Amino acid sequence: MKTVTLRRRQAQGVPDGWDNSVHPVLQQVYAARGVLSPAQAEYRLARMLSPQQLGGVQDAVALLIEAIRDDWRIVIAGDYDCDGATGTAVAVRGLRMLGARQVDYVVPNRFVHGYGLSPALVESLHPCPQLVVTVDNGVASIAGVAAARERGMRVIVTDHHLPGEQLPAADAMVNPNLVGDGFPSKAMAGVGVMFYLLLALRAALRAQGAFAAGSEPDLSTLLDLVAVGTVADLVPLDYNNRVMVEAGLRRLRAGQGCAGLGALVESSQRSASTLCASDLGYAIGPRLNAAGRLEDMRIGVECLLTDDAAQARRYADLLGSINKERRELQDTMVAEAEVMVSRAADIDAVGVALFEPTWHAGVVGLVASKLKERLHRPVIAFAPASEDAPDELRGSARSISGFHIRDALAMIDAHHPGLIIRFGGHAMAAGLSLRTTDYARFAEAFDGIAREWLHDDQLQAVQLTDGELPPGAATLELARQLRAAGPWGQAFPEPVFDNLFDCASWRVMGERHLRLSLRDPRDGSVHDAVMFNAYDGTPPPVQFRAVYELVINDWQGRESPRLLLRHLAPA
Repeated sequence: MKTVTLRRRQAQGVPDGWDNSVHPVLQQVYAARGVLSPAQAEYRLARMLSPQQLGGVQDAVALLIEAIRDDWRIVIAGDYDCDGATGTAVAVRGLRMLGARQVDYVVPNRFVHGYGLSPALVESLHPCPQLVVTVDNGVASIAGVAAARERGMRVIVTDHHLPGEQLPAADAMVNPNLVGDGFPSKAMAGVGVMFYLLLALRAALRAQGAFAAGSEPDLSTLLDLVAVGTVADLVPLDYNNRVMVEAGLRRLRAGQGCAGLGALVESSQRSASTLCASDLGYAIGPRLNAAGRLEDMRIGVECLLTDDAAQARRYADLLGSINKERRELQDTMVAEAEVMVSRAADIDAVGVALFEPTWHAGVVGLVASKLKERLHRPVIAFAPASEDAPDELRGSARSISGFHIRDALAMIDAHHPGLIIRFGGHAMAAGLSLRTTDYARFAEAFDGIAREWLHDDQLQAVQLTDGELPPGAATLELARQLRAAGPWGQAFPEPVFDNLFDCASWRVMGERHLRLSLRDPRDGSVHDAVMFNAYDGTPPPVQFRAVYELVINDWQGRESPRLLLRHLAPA
């Protein structure tokens, strides 16, 4: 792994209109993210993009109105990740709120049905529904949609993944990333696309006079689920996504979220009243994702659909135990992957492919993510697809800035027809399947295209910061403002600062964590700091430049400012 270069963010304009209650440091942080005025930091639902701008929504709404009017049996075909689970719950809850009486759902088992609306999943639908609505999948389900329509089902595809050259022959397709779709935000997660379809459906029903006075359903009650799925799927938090995430967080903080999310917050030992986007990404999302990785995502969906608090707690406890198992399996696999990388250090692959026959296909994405962060290379980790398909591998890819991983797979597929069985994904993450016998040939092709597309400067890890905090600025008040100023996340990153510190003292917490007292040489002030998974038996330097977040330590209900160290650089 190459060394990390620190680079400071630059303001994207001149801040204007802020009053004295907004800390100058926060104004600087906002300006570096293009937020230059108070209006741009106001996340009011009235400022959301109109659902009527979303392509394909009119055809989908017309079909849903027919289904509700004629009491069709509707099946939501979800996905086995957090975005898919929350999107499925939003679809089921929302359609029931809007008058659908026969709404069920199905989530594929990755080891039995494969990904998305596959022919195997369609075959499992008994009795046959009259309408299938996909959530967070379907844009690549050419065979599955065809199989459904052959059996007399109508199909609405709602998805956000990038389309391939061929689209499935669905009755309606809603996806902001389709060619020619003029929807201004291309960053919505699958759960967001589903929520937008429900908004458009409600508007059409309202125009038809379907709701008695005072009886129109309040779809904003679903935004807690939209927030979790959006953050967990790591889609860019553009303004429209931030509006939805912040609205969902407000519901959760006020104790108005669904019973399942409330139980998951409690199970993860987070405080509901101070919940922020990072809690959704690091505590709630992984618990839901774990069900799809190791067990059956129906556990996660049922947790999100129940209104019984006691039942929700039982589901949350079960998801917590599955997540614990997932973490242990992930740690083992990452350790094995690191050994493999160290042994192959002389190869110095630019596009890194890893395969171990004992790995679990549900966890390879996490392995790829961890290795991508440590190596600053695009990484694809492979495992056997299932016990029933020992001759097929399932891979999960994670990429770095400047290397569009789905486009890279498409290029490999074009140059080596038949090498990849199937693939799909985004710029930064993708999935694919291979024959086991083709792994070596694929690994060579992947490294080749990475070498062709990536330059040396792109392989240099860069840590962007918001500069130095001025002396005396690391206060509890600023920490509170920074926490409340989000939601922070993908493409709208949490503020991080870099300062020179003397290490006044340090000790080990647990086996790998550090607790430090850091002295600012400019004014002699001492700051409490922690750094997780940082101790390797070597004491920290006497002086260093730290990249850190200013956070709140609320141990035993007492709040104090703390520095959460992310990276140490030589002084």
